[in-house]
Amino acid sequence: MRQELGYKEKSGQFTKFGQWYADRVQDTQYRDAPWCDMFLAWAANKSGLSDYVGEFAWTPSHAAWFIQQNAWSRQPEPGALVFFDWRGGKSYKGIDHVGVVERVEGTKIHTIEANVDRVWLKRKTRETDKVVGYGLPRMVKENVERLDEIRATERPIVAPPRAGTEHGSPLDVLGTPPALLAAMVLMTIVLSLRVTGRRRGTHRRLAWLPWRGERTGPPAGPRVPSPRNPFADAAEQEPKPRAAAGKARVPAGAGPASSKPHPTPKRRKPYDPS
Repeated sequence: MRQELGYKEKSGQFTKFGQWYADRVQDTQYRDAPWCDMFLAWAANKSGLSDYVGEFAWTPSHAAWFIQQNAWSRQPEPGALVFFDWRGGKSYKGIDHVGVVERVEGTKIHTIEANVDRVWLKRKTRETDKVVGYGLPRMVKENVERLDEIRATERPIVAPPRAGTEHGSPLDVLGTPPALLAAMVLMTIVLSLRVTGRRRGTHRRLAWLPWRGERTGPPAGPRVPSPRNPFADAAEQEPKPRAAAGKARVPAGAGPASSKPHPTPKRRKPYDPS
């Protein structure tokens, strides 16, 4: 940074720092833009401190970045970035200019600033009445390192293996969430069928349920006679006599069968005369 003291911008407000920043963000408008903050971005990049200093072209955004990094202070210190508001305001939104504190002497600060006296990069001695605040790269670095330490100590929690569970049992699946859900659905269906059967006046028994064994009726035994006719069932069980072989049944009241065959009546045709 000190090697650049005495640098002067070219005509049209062109600077090598603006050219570098424009190439970095792929935007040509920064080639001839105010370059106080772009010089700090260039210097931080060359020294490998961009993560702690930041790379900005607009000073209010740069100050807001330090505030977000919890690296904002009202007290000057060597190496801090000092932000000015020439109107004397104390809000970061009104910041106009930025430089680097080289040393502090009493109520005055000695700085290195770019784009001062409109064209130069030079040392300046300033009062602090126009200072809004200070961005501390040192604090940014400490916060980053502290965060890295916290992340390094984080380890995923792994449950220790349970003894005797190397070879799982098929019954272990009964305690799984899918099995419990299936049991709940099955119970809901069974209860729904039972409620529906009672509303219709019938009680359905599902013999296929796993917890109900195969239904077996009462043991077969002798039939109990009817109380009204105790002899009816016994009569049904008695064997009936069979007709003698070779004899035809004769209707009741008929005489003995005649050996003479009966004449077959002749069927009268409708058109035959009487």
